[in-house]
Order: sequence, then C-alpha cells, then structure tokens
Amino acid sequence: MTDPLKDHKIVSEEEWVEARRALLKKEREFTALRDQLSQQRRDLPWVAVNKEYVFEGQNGKQTLSELFDGRSQLIVYHFMFDPSWEDGCLHCSFWADNFNGIIVHLNHRDVTMIAVSRAPYNKLAAYQKRMGWDFKWFSSYDTDFNFDYHVSFTQEVLAKNEAFYNYIAQANPGPEREGVSVFFKDSRGRVFHTYSAYARGIDMLNVAYHYLDLVPKGRDEAGHDFPQFWVRRHDEYGKTFHSWLEPRNYEV
Repeated sequence: MTDPLKDHKIVSEEEWVEARRALLKKEREFTALRDQLSQQRRDLPWVAVNKEYVFEGQNGKQTLSELFDGRSQLIVYHFMFDPSWEDGCLHCSFWADNFNGIIVHLNHRDVTMIAVSRAPYNKLAAYQKRMGWDFKWFSSYDTDFNFDYHVSFTQEVLAKNEAFYNYIAQANPGPEREGVSVFFKDSRGRVFHTYSAYARGIDMLNVAYHYLDLVPKGRDEAGHDFPQFWVRRHDEYGKTFHSWLEPRNYEV
C-alpha cells in the first residue's frame, strides 16, 4: 500500500495561505449545507409513541416518559450490550467516551441524554463502574424497545434475512447494532419519536473522529477489512486483545 504522506507537496507560506483560502470557501459552503440539513432533520414529521415501555435503572423502574427527567427532549443512545455478554460493545464504548462529559451541557438546553441496552441493569452498572462513566444507563431487558427501534433482532428474524436496520432489510446485521433515537414530550405529556440514525449516521456523535479528520493521516483506517480495527476500550490499549465482535461494515 502506498504511503499518502510520502513526497507530500511542500510550498511557500504564501502558496499555503492561498490553498487554505480555497479550502475555507468549500468548508463554509459545507457548513451552510449542514445547517440546511439540520433544519430538514428537525422538520421531519413525528410519530406518536403509544406503547408503554418500562426500563430499569439506578433508581428502579421508569417509563419512557419518566426518562425525560423534567425536560421536553430526550436523546437515547442505543448501546450494544446483549444480555449474554459480560462487557458492552467496545465500539459503543468509544462513542460513550465522547458523550459522557457533555450531558450536563445538554441538560441546560432542555435535553436529557441517556443510554439504553438490552442487558440487565446489574451488568450495565458493573461495566459502567469499570469504565468510569456517569451518564444514566437503562436496561430495556423486559421490553420490546430495542426491537421496535431496530437495534436488536431476534434469531427468527436473522434466520429469515429480514432484519430492518438503517431503513433497509439486511441479511445479517447481527443480533445487536448501534444507533441513536430522539423523542419529544409536549405540554400534555404526549411522547413522540422524532428521529433515529444508525451506522455511520452516528458519526456526528463521535468528537474524536472529527479531530482525527483534521490531522494528516485522518482516521487512517483504509486498507483494513474492518475500519475500527484499532479501537479498544480505554482501559485496554496496550493489552493483548481478542474481539468477540465479528467485523462488520459500518457504512450508511
């Protein structure tokens, strides 16, 4: 594989500034387009949530409506943690490292953010303690929540190659997948599903990746069967590592 950094073009300061200005024009165009897309995302129609879901967390059982914690907007990160697993997904752990510290800021914009997984709460609590996180994490073990929002799939569905993930039927996305869902609660207490994203649609939640996109090597994941081949839980770097996750394609 050729080295993209070898013999990289070197220019004078004046030429560099000119090239940077040309790129800045494109960056500003992209920012304007991103603002338009964000507005289109907010303009999507909503779906009323009429099904009752009860989750288990640190303070016991809570309904979906109660998870808003007094705010009108709720972000749910669908954290991959199958009930049979002893540890949470290392890739979702990478995402959690990125959102754990910002939730206090979201709270002051009328937003509650939590994680939901299918594993029983005692497993979530133990893993969260190990990782040193303090975001609120709830188990949907006894509900259809993960299945209804298309991040968990039964063996029957997988056997029929009918798993609906990222808005298409897929042959075998695996029993658990990553995603994010957004909900709104109005003044009458009605709850609505406003948005969900999956696969590379949740790239925007990973600040570390955006920083990597700034440096010369970028994400440096090309040429590998699985882009996130390098990711480890933050307490596992430098250790002998064997992933229990099958490599899969995280493209949109």
